[in-house]
Amino acid sequence: MINMQQRQTQLEQLVDDLLSEAKRQGATAAEAGVSSDAGLSLTVRMGAPETIEHTRDNGLGVTVYFGQRKGSASTSDFSPQAIKETVEAACNFARYTSEDPCAGLADAGLMATELPNLDLYHPWDLAVDEAIELATRCETAARDEDERIFNSEGATLNSHSGLHVYGNTHGFIGGYPSSHHSLSCAVVGKEGENMQRDYWYTLSRLSGEMELPELVGKVAAQRTVSRLGSRRITTQQAPVIFQADVAVGLLRSFIGAIRGSALYRKASFLLDSLDDQVFPGFVNIHEEPHLLRGLASAAYDNEGVATTQWDYISDGILQSYVLDSYAARKLGMQTTGNAGGVRNLRINSGALDLQGLLKKMDSGLLVTELMGQGLNMVTGDYSRGAAGFWVENGEIQYPVEEITIAGNLREMFMGLQEVGTDVETRSSVQTGSWLIDRMMIAGG
Repeated sequence: MINMQQRQTQLEQLVDDLLSEAKRQGATAAEAGVSSDAGLSLTVRMGAPETIEHTRDNGLGVTVYFGQRKGSASTSDFSPQAIKETVEAACNFARYTSEDPCAGLADAGLMATELPNLDLYHPWDLAVDEAIELATRCETAARDEDERIFNSEGATLNSHSGLHVYGNTHGFIGGYPSSHHSLSCAVVGKEGENMQRDYWYTLSRLSGEMELPELVGKVAAQRTVSRLGSRRITTQQAPVIFQADVAVGLLRSFIGAIRGSALYRKASFLLDSLDDQVFPGFVNIHEEPHLLRGLASAAYDNEGVATTQWDYISDGILQSYVLDSYAARKLGMQTTGNAGGVRNLRINSGALDLQGLLKKMDSGLLVTELMGQGLNMVTGDYSRGAAGFWVENGEIQYPVEEITIAGNLREMFMGLQEVGTDVETRSSVQTGSWLIDRMMIAGG
């Protein structure tokens, strides 16, 4: 049995072979990535196993540069002949593409020189029978929680581990193993003619840190029955709370608006907003790429550039864009080490939990689900289908559905009143619930 260190050594040699072959075929520069992943995924529905899937995937990709002409190719075949043919294909693409003055590897001086252990690899030695038992316990707890639960979409368990290695002709090569495990459950409830469904899940790199199966099922059922008897509301303007797991999407939209690719295409409502007040003064947003066991932690980005803790919003002011080397060159700036995305984004919380936010809001809408893709990134106009709960006197009164909430993200960001302490930790983007001063709510 080959251990993970031996496997990493093999993949590093593959990357070295790819880069050497690229140079042999005349490339002036090259970069390559190799991955090897394995996992188990199964679903139990209505007390019986529905699907069981074992996965084992290998892949490699290479990008070559002939001056400032670029070509890429990939394969799942790790044989020497496949390596030669994949590099040859990438070189052929590069020879026939136009020169791009911004193309090329990230600057050599920015390569990561230290690769700390971020504790990302915790494989789960889980037999299929054990996995079925865990998923069954989860679904059974959901179905037994309330007599109004009459159907199930199943409980699904996933456990995956992988190894990823990247290198380039600057002499950089790095790799690390990682793991992630999850358990989810979705059920359907019925009261009279009204039916609702909802779900819950737990996610972690370490199986021992996941919520118990019974708790996941119980919460899924409770969320489902809490939506029974949903009503429509009249069209009005009112304060809105985005529950933490929904507020994650608002933070992702903010990052999308300051991403280099949107900026150099002039397709962002935050174009030319560097050093501007974008949020109220109490807001601070930053990333922590070296967080131990973080869901997006990495010592280097997809170009080998060293990652570092980075402030995007400080005291409400936009401090930085999100840049890889290509976007940085297009904008006349320097990469922020974000090729491949932002790693462990966080917004600081205030002093109130969700119940405290409800009391502060007094009357308004608590949003627990969003539907559709109603965002214009150029203007910031925001319109989404929504469901949740109507709140009066700081207390939830009844569930609501078939409504649309609308506003403009720039105004919504500036209208942020408080961020809750109920931080969503199952995502690489972490935030508490958001209380926004006013939005348009279109009802029935």
